[in-house]
Amino acid sequence: MTTRLYTHPIFLEHLTPSGHPERPDRIRAIEAHLEDIGYEHLDRKKAPMGDEASILLAHPESHVENQRSKIPEEGIVQIESDTYVSPKSWEAALTAVGAATAAVDDVFTGQADNVFVAARPPGHHAEKTTAMGFCLFNNAAIAARHAQKKHGISRVAIMDWDVHHGNGTQDIFWDDPSVLYLSTHQIPLYPGTGAKDETGLKNNIVNAPLSPDSGSDLFREAMRSRVFPAIRNFAPDLLIISAGFDAHHRDPLAQINLTEDDFDWATGQLMDIAERHSNNRLVSLLEGGYDLQGLAFSVGAHVKRLMKG
Repeated sequence: MTTRLYTHPIFLEHLTPSGHPERPDRIRAIEAHLEDIGYEHLDRKKAPMGDEASILLAHPESHVENQRSKIPEEGIVQIESDTYVSPKSWEAALTAVGAATAAVDDVFTGQADNVFVAARPPGHHAEKTTAMGFCLFNNAAIAARHAQKKHGISRVAIMDWDVHHGNGTQDIFWDDPSVLYLSTHQIPLYPGTGAKDETGLKNNIVNAPLSPDSGSDLFREAMRSRVFPAIRNFAPDLLIISAGFDAHHRDPLAQINLTEDDFDWATGQLMDIAERHSNNRLVSLLEGGYDLQGLAFSVGAHVKRLMKG
């Protein structure tokens, strides 16, 4: 298996206030851990900057202009209840988009079997016209639309195991049967969406909510009973993971008790599905994860599994 990693120093320059959970140290922790565990065969690449045309695949021009207008010349600016931008945030967001679309290109051109993108800001809370939840643009949605437009595929599945429901991805694909969105997440918890009966206008949304204090058994049962069968039945041409690691038991923002082994297991199961239905094409995009050790160790397990096949 050829596994590619995209990251970029610009992701460290998207600044948030002191004490904010979505901070540059998240990327530093991931990079340091991957160095420590010696992944010499990981194909590391500097993420390319994306363009606004890619963002327009999932967001209207008015949203792009609105976000651009909020970028300050200096300091840190709050743009909604928990989302902040700084002078380099625009460049970081464009590079996150560029990494996501490049990852898609890589798995379709055979440059990699799978790709992990360690980028920030994250994306899955960004709705069509709303930035929220630390997110400006929806990287997973943009990647899916890019795959359909550039590579001519019919079906994309997006599996989101972040502990917070990806309301933005659900919003963007609510009435689009060409994209299957699936999510495990804690309820009740921010953003308050993701009930089982939220199925989309075309039954292309699969939510598998977990109660607080759920652990490995309930997570794996939700994946086995609701998520995996739905993906297999959909038979996607591309599988995207919105890979948040804040369901880890150490994470301060939720109460789900997963371990690195759970992310390793889930990764392996999704790789098996991608091998059968998607010609091994799998792209994983970093979302949440706010305890630095839990995040770094979970990413390490995830990337190790991607490399093993």
